[in-house]
Amino acid sequence: MAEHPETRYAKSGDCHIAYQVVGRGPLDVVFIPGFVSHVEHCWEEPRWARFFRRLASFARLIIFDKRGTGMSDPVPVVQLPTLEQRMDDVRAVMDAAGSERAALLGVSEGGPLSLLFAATHPDRTAAIVLMGTFARIAWAPDYTFGTPPEEYDALLQRMEQGWGKGVLLSALAPSLANDAAAREWWGRFQRQACSPGAAVALLRMAYEIDARPILPAIRVPALILHRVGDRIMPIDHARYLAQRIPGAEYAEFPGDDHFFFIGDANAYLERIEEFLTGQRHDRESDRVLATVLFADIAGSTERAAQLGDARWHELLDNFYGVARRQLERFRGREVDTAGDGFFAAFDGPARAVRCAAAIGSSVRSLGLEIRAGVHTGECEVMGAKIGGIAVHIGARIANAASPGEVLVSSTVKDLVAGSGLAFRDRGARELKGVPGQWRLYAASEAS
Repeated sequence: MAEHPETRYAKSGDCHIAYQVVGRGPLDVVFIPGFVSHVEHCWEEPRWARFFRRLASFARLIIFDKRGTGMSDPVPVVQLPTLEQRMDDVRAVMDAAGSERAALLGVSEGGPLSLLFAATHPDRTAAIVLMGTFARIAWAPDYTFGTPPEEYDALLQRMEQGWGKGVLLSALAPSLANDAAAREWWGRFQRQACSPGAAVALLRMAYEIDARPILPAIRVPALILHRVGDRIMPIDHARYLAQRIPGAEYAEFPGDDHFFFIGDANAYLERIEEFLTGQRHDRESDRVLATVLFADIAGSTERAAQLGDARWHELLDNFYGVARRQLERFRGREVDTAGDGFFAAFDGPARAVRCAAAIGSSVRSLGLEIRAGVHTGECEVMGAKIGGIAVHIGARIANAASPGEVLVSSTVKDLVAGSGLAFRDRGARELKGVPGQWRLYAASEAS
């Protein structure tokens, strides 16, 4: 499967709608995004890409940008498309992709569109899956868990002021609230998805939607999934849908992340696959090849004793700031931090090696040296984390490195042939807790 699928365009009236097709499964699934999207930039977030690839492992996945967002034609903010126009866009994308009938997977603001399409075009809708969504956002006397207008206006004001800077990440994905790399990615996503004015106008329009009257008209199989602690869309919205869509299946999950691809995304995926195919993959099969990088500050204990707590913590903050900037530069993902070190993952070994070298070079201006270890292997995906023997090997390699050294496994050396990197043989080593001997190499740029 290509790392970045080809973007194509479907014609809907006078508007061009950007879409992609991924996978070759027997079932078509059309992903209906939330209020903003970008069919290319979403693949830059590894967890989002992993979610899509898992869907594409059992279905032919069709994703698109609604008109006025992402790579689709822009529209004036005073002429945003209605649900009816967006329904036409879905049909145009399905036609262009050669899909006669598909399951609709609607998330967040994509839910009402999925509901309308399913009720209007049951002949083209195999099923609907709704995640973290609603029939209505606004408070009403008969919908008391909705959001009051003054509260929603305050949210829109905050969004307009912070759009493009990762605004609302702490509400959309509380588990990433302190993740600087995630905030930077979300800020870039916002800037590429639409303008601040369009974002506010889209959410203002979403506030006016009320899909409650069409719920009894849903006659296709429906599955509703929601996290109990969702801070953006409280669980009562999902329970309302489940009670009023005839025959709907309903499942609640622990967690408070609104982003479907954050947290225990596997729980969503397993239930979706079982609902659409009648089968469920074993959770243990969700594994991915990744390059892991471990790095820590050499001589940190002695340095902390010299500086004292306050100055040491200030130095640590500067160290992590440098490391995160380089992770962003080399497309790495911070997985964890502990004390004076960090653990990151990459989808390419050469980038991981160069990132480690860049961090080492940059922190010398702070008077620091790091020890780094890099290894490539199959890792188990556990929500936002990864684990497995490959992770343990990477940590042990870092422990074996000398100050200022980027030490890599023979696997990494073999995979980066032609990259311009040079390697010095450091001999075979025993790594604590890892069977056998491992030949290690010190990596650097070729002279």
